[in-house]
Amino acid sequence: MTGARAEFGLLRRLMKEIRSCDVLELQLIATGMHLSPEFGLTYREIENAGFSIDARIEMLVSADTPSSVTKSMGLGLIGLADVYARLSPHLIVILGDRFEILCAAVAAMIAGIPIAHLHGGESTEGAFDEAIRHAVTKMSHLHFVATDEYKRRVIQLGENPRHVFVVGGLGIDAINQMNFLTRAQLEEAIDIRLGPRNLLVTFHPVTLDKQSSAKQMQELLLALADLQDTHLIFTMPNADPGGHELKAMVSSFVASRRNAWSFDALGQLKYLSCMKFVDGIVGNSSSGIIEAPSFGVGTIDIGSRQRGRLRAASVIHCDPTREKIANALQRLFSDEFQDSLAQTVNPYGDGGASARIVEIIAKQPLDGLLRKSFFDLPNNDVSTRL
Repeated sequence: MTGARAEFGLLRRLMKEIRSCDVLELQLIATGMHLSPEFGLTYREIENAGFSIDARIEMLVSADTPSSVTKSMGLGLIGLADVYARLSPHLIVILGDRFEILCAAVAAMIAGIPIAHLHGGESTEGAFDEAIRHAVTKMSHLHFVATDEYKRRVIQLGENPRHVFVVGGLGIDAINQMNFLTRAQLEEAIDIRLGPRNLLVTFHPVTLDKQSSAKQMQELLLALADLQDTHLIFTMPNADPGGHELKAMVSSFVASRRNAWSFDALGQLKYLSCMKFVDGIVGNSSSGIIEAPSFGVGTIDIGSRQRGRLRAASVIHCDPTREKIANALQRLFSDEFQDSLAQTVNPYGDGGASARIVEIIAKQPLDGLLRKSFFDLPNNDVSTRL
């Protein structure tokens, strides 16, 4: 199941591997932002990539308040109950930590369908995604994680090590398999002539911070306003609570400037091609942490949303204030930092995650997966200090 543009980008290669496997049959459920005009109707990108959508679940209500997100989850559960009954899948494959994914896991648990969870064990302290991710881990039966540290964390949650597999980051597969646009092709595709310096900017709501997401976005825009000679390419925030207000702020900023543009959804090819040609990634998207290091492109990670993730030396973290962001931008553009990017090592691996996942799933017996025992760590692995 996929509910968002970024998630589909990570799943795309895996879906191809499943489709080409002799013992597996791909079924695809599209929901969430994919079906929303406000977020670019990105289900069309799925179809343009050659995939058939077996079920579509309309679940997003028009508002973005906590109440409306909860109501969206209710609609998602209702839709999934019917879809699971109709498709009768043997295994549900879900990625990450969005609220659509929690719905998929809850409905599968009640329906008695085993769950394979991708990218568990990670930490994003500034968003309620953190709790969703770990809750989905406890409802899941097969775990495909990006690093050894994330494997340890999943086991710490009581999952059997025999069912936790380190496969690397799925985003690296997309990079390795993609025929990127040239600079000229990209400029034509997005109708922007890139400048001497360019930044790709994405800032999502921060759902657990005391300081509002809007205040943090204001600080970011104030810092970016000082970059008169830099082209700013914004992708819009997602459907978390507060996203509408952030989107309006970006639109207002872009409308008042000649060096800024915004897109509801670039699509994977144009987004990753942008990443290849810009001078830095700015905001709080996981793509700046997981994918950008593979391009040797620097990232400014703002605030707490991604705090807790493993990160390469190419990632600069800063607090969400105008001064701190300005200092981080100065460091990003410095010759010393730019020269260091050639030595960047991505902690999320160098690709191959999709093939590894399919190989494991194809050989994995599903009988008996539903009944789990809590895996207790040895006593010497548990701190008893209060």
